[in-house]
Amino acid sequence: KVSGLLFRRTVVKGAFWALKIWICLIISLIVVPFDSVCGCVSGLIQREDGSMEKELEELRRSRPKPPVGGDFTLSDCFYFSRRGIESIVEDEVTQRFTSEELVSWNLLTRTNNYFQYISLRLTLVYGLGIFVRYCILAPLRITLACIGLSWLVIGTSAVGLLPNWRENKPKKGGICVANHTSPIDIVILCNDGGYAMVGQVHGGLMGVIQRAMVRSCPHIWFERAEMRDRHLVTKRLTDHVNDKTKLPILIFPEGTCVNNTSVMMFKKGSFEIGATIYPVAIKYDPKFGDAFWNSSKYSMVNYLLRMMTSWALVCNVWYLPAMHQQEGEDAVQFANRVKSAIAHQGGLIDLQWDGGLKRAKVKETFKEQEQKKYSSMVVGDDSSSNSDG
Repeated sequence: KVSGLLFRRTVVKGAFWALKIWICLIISLIVVPFDSVCGCVSGLIQREDGSMEKELEELRRSRPKPPVGGDFTLSDCFYFSRRGIESIVEDEVTQRFTSEELVSWNLLTRTNNYFQYISLRLTLVYGLGIFVRYCILAPLRITLACIGLSWLVIGTSAVGLLPNWRENKPKKGGICVANHTSPIDIVILCNDGGYAMVGQVHGGLMGVIQRAMVRSCPHIWFERAEMRDRHLVTKRLTDHVNDKTKLPILIFPEGTCVNNTSVMMFKKGSFEIGATIYPVAIKYDPKFGDAFWNSSKYSMVNYLLRMMTSWALVCNVWYLPAMHQQEGEDAVQFANRVKSAIAHQGGLIDLQWDGGLKRAKVKETFKEQEQKKYSSMVVGDDSSSNSDG
C-alpha cells in the first residue's frame, strides 16, 4: 500500500512538472522570435519606400545628361524591366489575400508556409500543441459557439440597450466604417454596442441569424438584384441615417476580407450621402492565430473550425474621432482620407488597389492610365524641349 501511494504521488508530481514545463515552452516559443530556427522569410523582395518617379529621377541624376534630346536613355528600360519582374514575383495585390507570413513560428503549421521537420523535440512540442488545440480548446469553443448562437437568436433585442462609455463611439444617424479581416469583426464591434448591418440576404444558417437580427433592429438587407442598383442602395442608406432614432450603420467599405496587413480601396457609396463617418481601426495579433478569412479557399464552417483550433484571437480596436466631408472634397477623396486615418492608427499599409481584384480582372481604363503614367515618366523633358524648339 505504501509503495502504491508513493508511486501515485510520484506520477502526480511528474505530471504537474510536465504541465509546468509545457506552459513555459508555449510562452517562450510564442513570445521569443526564432527566425533562425524556423528559417521563415517575410518577403522575397525588399522594396524601399518611395515612388517610381523619385527612383527614376535619382537614377538620372547619377548619370550624365544626354547632349541631345530629353532625359530618356536606353538604360531606363532596365529599370522598368526590373520593376516589372518584381511585380510579377511579388505584387502588392495578390499577397494581400494569402495568410500573413510570420517572422516567428506560433506552433501552427498553417501560419508558416516554409515549415519542415527540424528536430524530434520541436515535433513533440508541436504534437502536444495539436492535442491541446483539438482535444481541449476546440470542443470548448464549439460548445461556447452553440450557446452563443442560441443566445443571439433569443436575446438580440437587448443588445442595443447595453450601456457604453467608450470614447468616439458611433452615434445614431452616423455610419461606422472599418477595415475588414474576418466575419468576426462584426462580433467584436457589437460587444461595444448595437449596429444596423448592411448586406445581402442569405439562406441557411446565415438566413436564420439575419431574420432573428431583423426582429430586434431594422437592419438593411438587400436581395442580389437590388445590390446592383446604386440609387436604391443610396436611398435606403440615406433614409436610415436621416432617422435619428435608428442605430448607426456598420459598413466595411473594402467589400472583401484583407489579410490583416493592409487597407485597400474604400468604395465611395457610403461616403456620398453626407453622413457623419465614425472610423474604426481593427488589427489582430497574428502570434496567436490567423484571423483572415480567405473566402475563395475556405467555407464559413471550415473557417470557424480553423478559428476554434487556433490558440486564441487577440484583437486591438481603435475608435477614431468622427470625420465629416470637407468643402470642395468629393466622395473619393473623403473615402481616401478616412482610409489613411484607419491605416495609420492600425499600423497597416495604405493601398490604392481595389479589393475587387481578388476575383475580377483589372479594368482597361486603369491600364490606360498606368500606360500614360509610364509614358510621361519615360519621355521626361522631351515634350517640353520639343515644344520650345
